[in-house]
Amino acid sequence: MKQSLLLTITSAISSAFDRLNSIPSTDPELTHENWREIQPCVTFKLGSKYIILTQPTSTFFVYLLGFLTLGVGLKFLHLQGEEESRLWWGISLILWGVGALLAGTSYQAFGYHLKCSGREVCAWTSWWEVIYLIFQQISIDALLVATALSCTQGKLQIVLISYALFCAGGYAITTFIGGLIPLKPLITFELMVWISSPAFLINCILNGWRYYKFSSSIDLVLLGAWAGLFFTMLAYWLYNKLGITQKLWTKRIWFSQNDVLHIGLILWILYIGAVVTNQIFDYPAAI
Repeated sequence: MKQSLLLTITSAISSAFDRLNSIPSTDPELTHENWREIQPCVTFKLGSKYIILTQPTSTFFVYLLGFLTLGVGLKFLHLQGEEESRLWWGISLILWGVGALLAGTSYQAFGYHLKCSGREVCAWTSWWEVIYLIFQQISIDALLVATALSCTQGKLQIVLISYALFCAGGYAITTFIGGLIPLKPLITFELMVWISSPAFLINCILNGWRYYKFSSSIDLVLLGAWAGLFFTMLAYWLYNKLGITQKLWTKRIWFSQNDVLHIGLILWILYIGAVVTNQIFDYPAAI
């Protein structure tokens, strides 16, 4: 009886999570048969199985980004001392790094096996990507907490931290539900960007105002970080908007908007690791 009930519960949970695969790919011509013809792939044998690695160059960039970001996050934790803001920078970048590895595994490296292998219609997304979106949003909100701890005090600090935690929790719950239903508008990268934009703008305004008032080095350094993120996202948006990926791919030049994003973020995280790590202190030492 107990075993039967356990099997029923397990089957119901599995069925709920499998519903995400019902959202078809945005490319109606994409099938498990022509996957390797539409995008670059490398096939290799692992034991008795053949593994299809999708977009190997893009996989390299996103995995490099993930491991670099994890490394810088761990550096913040190593340098933390008594600075809570460094703890939150570390949390943010570790989540960001893990998220990048999850995204690269599904969007690029093993996308065929996760979204297309054995299916008549390839799936649009996977749980790897949904979890990546959740981690990415929480990471941005953690950055807002870190900035609040460095650059504010009193009621303003409480308000910013409360907003960041509410936004992170609300987005995580909504996105998870969106994956279970499934409801495509709730699990898009574009929605995550829009949800994270207020935190980004708050950081820019706060550090801009503080630099104007105090001319402090931490605010200048952080303004450089936010500017780097802004121009990276702008380059991604323009590249995607102009359809350059499709134009190049028809010529078998495999450089996508995701490559633009990941290369920009690699440069960004190198800046964070080289410049920002030693400049972060809790308020009021950050003035």
